[in-house]
Amino acid sequence: MRTAFHAQLDSLTEMLSNMCGLAGLAMDRATQALLYADLAMAERVITDHDQVASLQTQAEEAAFALLALQAPVAGDLRRVFGSFQNVADAERMGALALHVAKIARRRHPHRALPDEVIDYFAEMGLIAVDLGNNARDVVTSRDPEQAARISEKDDAMDELHKRLFGVVMDEEWTHGVAAAVDITLLGRFYERFADHAVEIGRRIVFEATGAAPEA
Repeated sequence: MRTAFHAQLDSLTEMLSNMCGLAGLAMDRATQALLYADLAMAERVITDHDQVASLQTQAEEAAFALLALQAPVAGDLRRVFGSFQNVADAERMGALALHVAKIARRRHPHRALPDEVIDYFAEMGLIAVDLGNNARDVVTSRDPEQAARISEKDDAMDELHKRLFGVVMDEEWTHGVAAAVDITLLGRFYERFADHAVEIGRRIVFEATGAAPEA
């Protein structure tokens, strides 16, 4: 019974890891669509989001089955409950990449980004993709030290988001309200993507050690 339980738990972990990887890939493609007004790439992100939604349903059903049929305790119980929350975070990461792609598609054939903010979003995209891949890896490795380091990249994202907001609010901004709204929303999408990756890392620390990580 315990062998079957751990096989099912490993399968749940694999689904969650795949969700994080797909979210990172989606944000990579969404960023390319945003930077280069690439309609085909934006459409691909939008179409492929169904994979994340399907994995979310499968993972939630698997977690419910483990709770109902296996009655896990201690570390196993933390891992199952953590998986519920991590699945939700991974789905939100994918949804945030979807939002980025939709803005890129809406502004096509024009680029949604003025020249002043291109470098910001190029860097934020790199950080977001890295965070998605880090979340994928720590879900599998369950290494608390590796998981705790995710927050370091989130600090860089927060700094870029802060500087980006300063550009939009500057009195020399000449691109109008619609562009300012797009930039504000996009910056928030990237910032929230990073936050969800950090939450996954924090839960992995808790699952592995039983202690909440330091803020």
